[in-house]
Amino acid sequence: MISIVVPAHNESSVIARTLSQWVGNPASDEIRVIVVCNGCTDDTANVARRFGPTVNVVESDTAKKTHALNLGDQIAAVFPRIYVDADIVITVDAILALARRLDQGDVLAVAPTADINLAGCSWPVRKYFGIRSRLPSSREGIGGSGVYALSEAGRGRFGQFPDVTADDTYVRLQFRREERETLPGVRSTVFAPRTLLQLIAVRTRAYRGTFELARRFPALGVNKAEANNRTLIALFKEPRLWPGLLIYCGVNIVARFRATRGSRHGAHLWQRDETSRAALSDSFK
Repeated sequence: MISIVVPAHNESSVIARTLSQWVGNPASDEIRVIVVCNGCTDDTANVARRFGPTVNVVESDTAKKTHALNLGDQIAAVFPRIYVDADIVITVDAILALARRLDQGDVLAVAPTADINLAGCSWPVRKYFGIRSRLPSSREGIGGSGVYALSEAGRGRFGQFPDVTADDTYVRLQFRREERETLPGVRSTVFAPRTLLQLIAVRTRAYRGTFELARRFPALGVNKAEANNRTLIALFKEPRLWPGLLIYCGVNIVARFRATRGSRHGAHLWQRDETSRAALSDSFK
């Protein structure tokens, strides 16, 4: 059996797209899905319940992703355990492939490779992701694909999920490079922000999460992935890439600055991109 934990906050527009990949498939007998609806004010729970007994729906008044992950862990009884963001598309075959890789026992954490869906995205956003696809960070699935899978030994590497912004990065940094793996032949679909402003907001949140982990868990820095800097500098040798490079660097400079300043209102528990959910939710129905 395989446990899948799906934290969901106001995801009624996309949760069916996610769950429909798993439920009703002959292989669905091998999976147990726990959808943790936390702080929802929409119809997420009811939509998830329509998928029948394969999906266990839990509701909480606390709108916090790490709280939802901990609730899911309390209910999930089997391993491997796979954590999936509610707006991600990953097939049941891909889920089984992640589980099989963990069964080999030589790695403790695995993830799919992200396919970035750019449907409806603006030209600057497309240019940004064109550059990103060339960088080492794009090949890191834990933190980029919206999905990560842990063996029982891997999940035992840490206790409860701490109250952090970047739960996926926190998980990735629990493991040395040889203990984690991104599978190139296993894919998940990630829906990009449609607008430049929303992309900057998403990147600001990512930087804020990175800074928070460096401050609170500095010892985990030893497990960082390969940096982008050397590859990024090399790309400037190709003039045709300059427009995209200027956008990529500009977005991250602005986002880093905003993350450093912080928010006058404090950290928002569920900062996320709404444009892809609103505009692209019909793409996989």
